[in-house]
Amino acid sequence: MTAATPRPPHHPPPVPRRWAAAATVCLGLFLLGMDLTILNVAVPNLHDDLHPTMAQVQWVVDAYPLILGGTVLATGSVTDRIGRRRAFTTGLVLCAAASGAGALSGDPVQVIAARGGMGAGAALLMPATLSVIHHLFPEPALRRRAIALWTAVGGLGGLSGPVIGGWLVEHFSWRAGFWINLPLAATALVLALLVVPASREPSGDPVDVTGALLSGAGLLVLVWAVIDSPAHGWTGRPVLIAYAAAGLLLAAFGARQAVARHPMLPPDLLGRPSISMGAAALALMSFALFGALFVTTLYLQGVLGLTPWQAGVRTLPLPAGLAAGAALALPMAARWGDKPPAVTGLAVVTVAFGILATTTPSSGYGHLLLFQAVAGAGAGLTAATATETVMSSVPTWRAGLGSAINDATRQVGSSLGVAVQGSVLATVYSDRLQERLREAGAADVLAPATEGILSARTIAGRMPADTGHRLLAAATDSFVTGLTHTALAAGTVTLAATAATAYWLPAAQDRPHRRTHETRRASGRADQEGRRRQEP
Repeated sequence: MTAATPRPPHHPPPVPRRWAAAATVCLGLFLLGMDLTILNVAVPNLHDDLHPTMAQVQWVVDAYPLILGGTVLATGSVTDRIGRRRAFTTGLVLCAAASGAGALSGDPVQVIAARGGMGAGAALLMPATLSVIHHLFPEPALRRRAIALWTAVGGLGGLSGPVIGGWLVEHFSWRAGFWINLPLAATALVLALLVVPASREPSGDPVDVTGALLSGAGLLVLVWAVIDSPAHGWTGRPVLIAYAAAGLLLAAFGARQAVARHPMLPPDLLGRPSISMGAAALALMSFALFGALFVTTLYLQGVLGLTPWQAGVRTLPLPAGLAAGAALALPMAARWGDKPPAVTGLAVVTVAFGILATTTPSSGYGHLLLFQAVAGAGAGLTAATATETVMSSVPTWRAGLGSAINDATRQVGSSLGVAVQGSVLATVYSDRLQERLREAGAADVLAPATEGILSARTIAGRMPADTGHRLLAAATDSFVTGLTHTALAAGTVTLAATAATAYWLPAAQDRPHRRTHETRRASGRADQEGRRRQEP
């Protein structure tokens, strides 16, 4: 056995270049986040063009985060080995290629496939962004600022997607939501080659292909079951079979990780409360927030009757609140550690869903604006500090995997949030409107209106004014009832997350001291461990 050649000590580039590199990977992150939600407000335009079913509409929205969340653990575990910049640039190229295919799609299945391809590219890109930042900023104070920037930009991308998408749809078409990725990806690619330093931390471990397949298959089956529950019934045989299959696949994944020689998700990392609880907080916050974004964009167009651009602009308080919350997390965490802002953020998000649950058919936009501002601020507090908690608990040579854990929990949470809240909304809306139509003796004639609030608005517009007004009033009442149900469900989830985080997340008053100590000495121990793992 030949000992591995010791790696030279890590000397970061000058600070200005480091911030230029951080800005570049954040541009890629903005592109990734924007793609998560840019098509939300384009659904009516896409529906008029390609005529997808309701399930296909949700798959158009969900295919991207599902593939991203299902594969990011596998890609993140090799990001540091193949090279952080290489993973980032390869992900950009894949996203751009799939975006071009999506723009040229001629049917809903092709759009869904293109969104899945974009998710595969994003799975390479996303963990590389945070891994680059982790590598560039060994100093605790600078790293905390860089992670706050990463959090704010990621949230800004995801939450401003409806604004950008709305403008593009209003001036062009839903296809522009794909075309816009090409110049952004090209810009990020050129800048990455110029300012992002090449770095890698090879470990020599093989990829756990079996674990990757089990986790991806389990998540895919689970989200299919959730999305199709309204169509087949929550207790229908296909749905119950799918839930059982998903449970078995994910259980097999867990068993595989416990015995694998080189697990994709090492149990020793998840066994650390700072990682497991930080990741859980991110997942549950994403579940609530992105599911609510999907529901509220439908509210803006279906209930308030706004155009895609008008609806997109009215979602801006959410990213504005998130940026403010991420900025506020910096002084709070520096003074009290990461736990207080993480718990406070989840509690604030819970309060926001309490506000949303009081929505009535006559509430108007002001009520929604208040919800967005409060929810965004709470989400920013939680996301910035929970991300720092996860990343500060992994050694530098495992930064890619730490980033993958962070990213997977976010994306799976957001994917399931859209699926679960969208399904609950569809079920409650359909059942209540069918009941109202039966009472009016129009159940058979107006059955298409139960497919969704947008269909009801279209049908009402073709009817005599008085009749159309009554139908729209019934549809609005049914939709708002569904919205309040989803708000109560999401608020219950964030309330449970608040309690769990307050109880189990380790107190971190001494975290700044531990990070300073790590900068001087612990990184050396991590390097020694990494070198031992490289020995043949």
